[in-house]
Amino acid sequence: MHNVGGQTSEVSKTSEVYSAREERRGVRILGVWVDDVTYEDMLACLDGFVAAGGAHQVATVNPEFVIAARRDPEFQAILNAADLCLPDGVGLLWAGRILGRPLRQRVTGSDGVWHIAGLAARRGYRLFLLGAAPGVAEEAARRLCDRYPGLVIAGTYAGSPAIEEEDAIVERVRAARTDILLVAYGHPRQEKWLARNLARSGAAVGIGVGGALDFIAGVAVRAPRWMQRLGVEWLYRLWREPWRWRRMLALPQFAGLVLLERLRSGRQTKVGGH
Repeated sequence: MHNVGGQTSEVSKTSEVYSAREERRGVRILGVWVDDVTYEDMLACLDGFVAAGGAHQVATVNPEFVIAARRDPEFQAILNAADLCLPDGVGLLWAGRILGRPLRQRVTGSDGVWHIAGLAARRGYRLFLLGAAPGVAEEAARRLCDRYPGLVIAGTYAGSPAIEEEDAIVERVRAARTDILLVAYGHPRQEKWLARNLARSGAAVGIGVGGALDFIAGVAVRAPRWMQRLGVEWLYRLWREPWRWRRMLALPQFAGLVLLERLRSGRQTKVGGH
């Protein structure tokens, strides 16, 4: 879509690596594909997607996504059809190691949006922030623009994932000449919304970013860096938001299922060896 100052010629071969499923590095965790990418790889892929045009869906996968996908075949199909599945969740890195296919880096939606905004400011891409509570996207846009002068926010809108609102929202996004659309409706609604509407929105890239806009706007507070590094950010969120305890049950369930899959694959290897 854009060739700003010839920058598309700098697109890394990384974007080509992930253009075809059979060439993508990663691991399938409990039926859901996860790409082995770093933040640098992610930005290279987004560069390639915008340069190529068309519509490219990016998912920020975490253990809750994987458990939800086991109960929701439509959601699982959308994740596995995505052009890029980011390893957003320390549990995925643990699972990759357990399954013998380690992932190099955790690439979160919350930090990823800042990286994407920086890329957009450098390249001249137009961002649209969709979702979150009224006023949140606007405040997030203000903070992103403060960090990255020259960033173009094509539009902000809370809206809702309701099907009856889709046509009006899609028209907003299209009229804004959006390159990268960030959708904060929470999973699986944001992924299903993008699967239905990204192609007709005119945006080259659509990413479900969950609560990232809340964090950027200061509405929600992330765990301290040391807790993020130790992989216990979920514990901080549970302390801050105890109502999330039901959702957190997905974490031990995820761990148990990964261990069971590892045990089964080990048995199959032994049987095959005999």
